[in-house]
Amino acid sequence: MSELKRILLAEDNAKDVELTLAALEENHLANEVVVMRDGEQTLRYLRREGSFKDRPDGNPAVILLDLKMPKVDGLQVLKEIKANERLKVIPVVMLTSSREEKDLVVSYNLGVNAYVVKPVNFAEFLEAVKSLGVFWALLNEPPPGSMKKKT
Repeated sequence: MSELKRILLAEDNAKDVELTLAALEENHLANEVVVMRDGEQTLRYLRREGSFKDRPDGNPAVILLDLKMPKVDGLQVLKEIKANERLKVIPVVMLTSSREEKDLVVSYNLGVNAYVVKPVNFAEFLEAVKSLGVFWALLNEPPPGSMKKKT
């Protein structure tokens, strides 16, 4: 049996973190979900810097990235991920409340894999997150070697 892939959730809103984790759990996804509360922390985690230098090897299966975060916003995080040879293969899903066309256009221009507007309705939010988790963490096949540890 293959190892379950980590999901990285970059979200500063505690309520949205709680709802996202509940949605993944409701669908019985046993994947480890690593939560980062701001963009700077997210980048340090991905680069294995500071307190994250000893984190588990390999890239996450998917990054669920909020657009509006403190310190470093989601667009800058996305830009840095897609500019990094080791990180650019990680699927990134912008999970945001922004319906602004410019955010959507810039996200896709920077290489986002999907842009999902957080539904206001609780049941719709749960369904959206469950679908994302199932597809990206269970069904999607990453490029060969992208989940392996760095040597």
